[in-house]
Amino acid sequence: MIKQFYLLLFLVVGVSTYAQEREKVQYVNELETRRIIPFINTEKTDTIAFINHWYSYQTFWKKLNRFGLDVSEVAFVNWNAGGSNSISALLNVDIKRIFEKGNIRWNNELIARYGINKQEGHGVRKTDDNLELNSTFGYRKDSLSNWFYTAKFNFNTQFSNGYNYPDRSTEISSIMAPAYLFLGIGAEYGKNIETFTMYASPLTVKSTFVLNQELANSGAFGIDPAVRNEEGEIIKESENVLTEVGILLTNEYNAQLFENIGVANRLSLYTDYLNKFGNVDVNWEITLNFKVNEYVLAKLGSHLKYDDDIKIQEENAAGELVERGPKPQWKQQLGIGVIVEL
Repeated sequence: MIKQFYLLLFLVVGVSTYAQEREKVQYVNELETRRIIPFINTEKTDTIAFINHWYSYQTFWKKLNRFGLDVSEVAFVNWNAGGSNSISALLNVDIKRIFEKGNIRWNNELIARYGINKQEGHGVRKTDDNLELNSTFGYRKDSLSNWFYTAKFNFNTQFSNGYNYPDRSTEISSIMAPAYLFLGIGAEYGKNIETFTMYASPLTVKSTFVLNQELANSGAFGIDPAVRNEEGEIIKESENVLTEVGILLTNEYNAQLFENIGVANRLSLYTDYLNKFGNVDVNWEITLNFKVNEYVLAKLGSHLKYDDDIKIQEENAAGELVERGPKPQWKQQLGIGVIVEL
C-alpha cells in the first residue's frame, strides 16, 4: 500500500513538473516573439506584409534594376521628297548592388547596351555595343571621414563583331577583342557618394585583351603585331594581352537640373608610367535624361573617347585603307523610349 502511494505521488509530481516546464517554454517563446516583432497588431495589420516590411530594414544591400528600350521608325509611301524606310532599337540595362555597413561600402554595377538599325536596301547594322562590369570596395576609418581607402575593378568589352560598314567581310572588333581590365588601389572622395564621387589611383594595372588572333597579328588596339618574313608570312604570332601600369582618375556625377531633367556624367582618365607618360586615355560619357512620366524617358547622350593605342584607318585616293594614327572618337545619341525599374 505504501509503495502504491509513493508511486502515485511520484507520478503526480512528475506530471506537475512537466506541465510547469511546458508553461515555461511557451512563455519564453512568447517573449521571443514579442521581442522580434514588438509592434504587431493582428487586428489592424496584415501580418505577412508587416514582417516583410520589418525585415526590409535589416538588409545592408541596396539594389537597382533598370531596363530601357528605345525604338524609332520611319516609313515612306509615295513621298515626293524621297526617303528610305528604317527602324532602329536600343536596349539599355543597368543593374546595381550596393552593400553598406558601418564604414564599409561595396558598389557593384552591370551596364549593358546593344543597338541595331535596319534600313531599306541594307542589312542589319550595329549602332551600339557595350558590356561593362564595375566593382568598388571602400573602407573609411570613421563615419566623419569623406575619404575611402578603395580597391577598384573595371571590365569592358562588347557582345558582337564590329565592321566598317558597308564592308562586312573584315572584322574590326569582336567580343574580347578588345576587352579592357582595370585593377587598382587608391582613394575615393564621397561626401555625397550617391550623387558625386572622385577616385584617384596611383597604381592601376590596365590589361588590353585581343583574343581575335587575326586582329592581334595586325597590331590592333596597341598589341605588338606578329613577326613576318619578307613574303609577309607570319613567323611568330602576336601576343593577345598588353599590360600597362599607370595612374587612373575617375569621376561620376548625377544631378537633377530641373524637376524632370537630370544629368549623368562619367569620366575616366588614364596614363601609363612607361609608355608615353602624360599621354592620357580619355573616356567621357555625359547623358541628359528628360523624364516624360514614370515609364517614358528621352535621352540625349555624348560619348567621347581617345586612346593613343587605337589607330584610325582611312581610305586614300586609290581606295586603300591606310593607318592615320590615333584620333578622338565621338558618338552622339538621341532617343525616346520606355524604362522600367524593378
